[in-house]
Amino acid sequence: MTDLTLYHNPRCSKSRGALQLLEERGLSPTIVRYLETPPSAAQLQALLDKLGIGARQLLRSGEEEYRTLNLADAGLSEAQLIEAMVSHPKLIERPILIAGDKAVIGRPPEKVLELLP
Repeated sequence: MTDLTLYHNPRCSKSRGALQLLEERGLSPTIVRYLETPPSAAQLQALLDKLGIGARQLLRSGEEEYRTLNLADAGLSEAQLIEAMVSHPKLIERPILIAGDKAVIGRPPEKVLELLP
């Protein structure tokens, strides 16, 4: 099976739920606690490519930083949005499961099962 990587926030119930679903199937993904070790801009771009989405779709719009940084501004570029997430990883939606060249946002947590054989 392809190596699995889970971008995880242990304080998030959805993230804990996704990890539990994987563990119940005997899977032990590599855990990336992205709040402690934020991805670089290049890593985040690669992640977006695997997800097949733009940066705006990965933003958590309910976070205070979203408002204070004025990230709702439609004039912001992909690079600016990515840089905001690199600087403020709390803005990154979670959990995210990566399997090979594909990834999925685990909302709801059962979405992570889509990447399993």
